Parts: sequence; structure tokens; C-alpha cells
Amino acid sequence: MSSPTGPSSRDADPAPDAFATFRSRRGRAVALGVAWTALIVFGGLAVLMPVETLGHWSIIDRLMFFALGVVIAVVAWRYASISAVPSREGLIVRNLVLTRTLTWPEVVGVQFGGGEPWVTLDLDDGDTLAVMAIQKADGEVSGREASRLAALVQAFGESRHRDGDGPQRAGGEGS
Repeated sequence: MSSPTGPSSRDADPAPDAFATFRSRRGRAVALGVAWTALIVFGGLAVLMPVETLGHWSIIDRLMFFALGVVIAVVAWRYASISAVPSREGLIVRNLVLTRTLTWPEVVGVQFGGGEPWVTLDLDDGDTLAVMAIQKADGEVSGREASRLAALVQAFGESRHRDGDGPQRAGGEGS
């Protein structure tokens, strides 16, 4: 099995890294930096605030100040955890607020261009779904990742129109 040039079998997988998790690189780094900075700054300020003077800065104020830092850190952590996890069965898209699980046949197209900051999937029900894990801010890497996602959609998404278990390609369909 060292030569991928031989005839493919029905159970042959694409390259192992084809199923690697999609993640934003720059967005993730910035979000993790913001999370840690918020915890350190707001925690430090809550501890270093002057003691109650003339009714100011009670323990409740300190706790609320630290809680604000925790809220900022949680939102930033959630942004850092944005991902899209492909498998043979489908794609789990974890965006900022919602996580959605799709099967490959549900995805009919991949759009990456125009004014959109991230990849958009066209779904078979006429809806669209943003994949925030592949962002233009990542530069050339984002184009390669969008192409990898499109290849997965093409390999596995069109199998609903065919009989058989393995990935199959349709001849002249496309948009």
C-alpha cells in the first residue's frame, strides 16, 4: 500500500490529511491572546483596586470586574474553538454560536470569494452555511483549505446519486 498510483478500490480513503480539522490560524491565535489577556488584566485590576473608600470598590465591584474579564475570555475562547471536522460521513461545522452536523450529500457547493470573509456552503435545501474555520485572513492557506473542502464535497457529496459505498464523481454537474 505504499503506492497511491494503483487502481483505487471502493474502500480507499483520500489522503489521511484530507480529513484534518479545518481551523482558522490567525483568528485562533488572536482569540487565545485576547482570552488570556482579559483574564490577566481584569483579574489583576480586581485584585489591585483600592480598598473601599467612601463607598467605592466593594468586594462585589471587584468580583463583577473579574467576571467581566471571564465573560470576555469565554467569548474569545469560543471564537478560538471554531472548527470544521470532516469525516467519511460528513462535516461538523462549529461556528461562533451554533454547531451543525451535515452529511456530505447535504452539501451541494462550496463558495469562497466575493466579499465574504469565510467559506460558505450551499446546502441541498436551498440554505447556506458559513464555515468560519476557513477565513480569508489566513491568506494563501485559506485558498488551499477551501479547495480541500471542495474536493471532499465532490468526492463524498455526490454519492447519493449513485449506488455503492465509496466516493464517486458525477460527470458534468457543477455550478
